[in-house]
Amino acid sequence: MTRIAIIGTGFGGLAAAIELRQRGFDDIVILEKADDVGGVWRENTYPGAACDVPSPFYSYSFEPNPHWPHRFSRQPAILDYIRDVVDKYDLRRHIRFGSEVTGATYDTEAGTWRIDVTGAEPLVVDVLVPAVGQLSRPAYAAIPGRDEFAGPSFHSAEWDHDVDPSGQRVAVIGTGASAVQFVPEVAERAGHLDLFQRSAPYLLPRPDTTYSGAHGRVFEKLPLTQWVERITWATATESLSVAWLYSRRYAAVLRAASRAHMKRQAKAKPGLFEKVWPDYPIGCKRILFSNDYVPALARDNVDVHTTAIERITPGGVVTTDGVEHPVDVLIWGTGFKATEILAPLEIARSDGHRLADEWSGGAHAYYGMAVPGFPNLQIMYGPNTNTGGGSVIYFLEQQAKHVADYVEHVARTGRPHVVRREVEAAHDATVQAALGGSVWSQCNSWYRQADGRIPTNWPGLSTEYRKGVRFRADDYEPA
Repeated sequence: MTRIAIIGTGFGGLAAAIELRQRGFDDIVILEKADDVGGVWRENTYPGAACDVPSPFYSYSFEPNPHWPHRFSRQPAILDYIRDVVDKYDLRRHIRFGSEVTGATYDTEAGTWRIDVTGAEPLVVDVLVPAVGQLSRPAYAAIPGRDEFAGPSFHSAEWDHDVDPSGQRVAVIGTGASAVQFVPEVAERAGHLDLFQRSAPYLLPRPDTTYSGAHGRVFEKLPLTQWVERITWATATESLSVAWLYSRRYAAVLRAASRAHMKRQAKAKPGLFEKVWPDYPIGCKRILFSNDYVPALARDNVDVHTTAIERITPGGVVTTDGVEHPVDVLIWGTGFKATEILAPLEIARSDGHRLADEWSGGAHAYYGMAVPGFPNLQIMYGPNTNTGGGSVIYFLEQQAKHVADYVEHVARTGRPHVVRREVEAAHDATVQAALGGSVWSQCNSWYRQADGRIPTNWPGLSTEYRKGVRFRADDYEPA
């Protein structure tokens, strides 16, 4: 019987487990460092946390939910959905909570993986499926004095709910997707909020709505209506990828729509629009959907600063113009270490070759999943599988099918397999060539490494990924 270990209980790990179970594989252990499932939707509990992809599409195709409370669901509803999926598909019995994986070593003689788990004996399996995602490790800006600040200081992904911003002087560093959601919530309560912006995001209106009970009953009794809504939003979000990759004219239309939306919302505060309007091509960073972010910045108790930060002091933030801005609470909205894929896991072979060596120039894998030299390793949400416009869950479902096809192949042949180096190299060359000429190469963002390589995004449509990631036995060879 093939033994399989999955690391992580977010959407990726659960998708892989469900697909494997449906193919008849039951010797599965899912290792989770926390005490609950959910991945980023367990960790990100900041005020206003929600998904920027409509829920009918940001959910498993095989498990539609007719009772989403909103079109763009909030974090609690998404976490409840994940928990319900775990229970419905009987996955909880496979999960080992409180099991943090520190590393894994492939035994080249035995053809097995030894997984090191904090506080437990090493686990030996045949196939390893890391599903830790690209957005699981908070990133901080390298600003001198960060550790000297005397007041409460925390990252948006590690929100300190014991800190009440009411009446306090709050500083927010960063203006990414999380900040766009939590800044309006904090601004309503703070005595004063200083937002320190390095680069502004493009914003479009957020077509949110509250789903009524009647809406849910229609979905439940007429499932076709829910599929129509899913396909509608899948088409709409995929059109963003079309704009970034294939149609400058459509991108120009979106830019004009964004400009009109943001200018209209910023008019209440003279000079605000000039501060929040981006200076890079639209699509280079993920476009965001919000109806309340710019109005929050127009409040009398909010100031937007575009001057760079020089240092942080025990009592505030000093900008390069020499001004010290007094601060009681410091919130980091600086995103995640997305390019450091699988870090800090130590993945290696028993002969000493490390995944870090294989990825010395940046992470790469065959359709984000298989790495030359590392047999029986299948990565979920690995290198170059992020989407610049659609739903990552769509990608994860295609990857789960690949994992299951691969495990069936390994079980049928009775031998470990590894992707052919020339196959993966050709794939990576094609991907990087496409990315090098894409809009994502035209600005600095979390998509890119310092040297300009983009190890995160898929340079095509989700339908193109689905076609390419289909399992082909000839792409692999016995180890």
